[in-house]
Amino acid sequence: MSTPFVRILGIDPGSRITGFGVIESDGKKTHHIASGCIRASGDEFTHRLKQIYEGIAEVVATHNPEHIAVEQVFVHKSVTSALKLGQARGAALAAALARSLPVHEYAPTAVKRAVTGQGHAEKIQVQHMVKLLTGLRGQLNADQADALAIALCHAHHASAPAVTANESLRPRSASRGARSWRRVAR
Repeated sequence: MSTPFVRILGIDPGSRITGFGVIESDGKKTHHIASGCIRASGDEFTHRLKQIYEGIAEVVATHNPEHIAVEQVFVHKSVTSALKLGQARGAALAAALARSLPVHEYAPTAVKRAVTGQGHAEKIQVQHMVKLLTGLRGQLNADQADALAIALCHAHHASAPAVTANESLRPRSASRGARSWRRVAR
């Protein structure tokens, strides 16, 4: 008996550009459904939050995902940036929660590890593996690729219930992984 396909919306929130990626997965096969970016414009931050909310609400209404996956917020550059990112993330999640969809959160290293095998992979590695795993051809921008990677991470974790988003897997040697990625990127 085969496992049914589950539709997952991955969201890569940003205060100006929010990436989204919709996939279907049964734990073995993955199909790309849709992906893109919501570009919030204008100087007024609250107006951009409204655009993010409306954009994600439209994606949810159009593609009917069963699960939402989003990256956890981390403080990288400044507290102010993290607060704005948190608010953009909240606007995106509010649109999903308005439909009572389950939300799953993953650390950035868990997303990279699920897609590339390395928790500290570079963006180009993530983009390459997303294209490989979804069968997409052509260019993927970073926000779109990250959103698809987040959806793929949830598909991976959902198909392996013994591993949760908060558990860490033993990383492979960083130098060996970097060498192998240089060969792939050529």
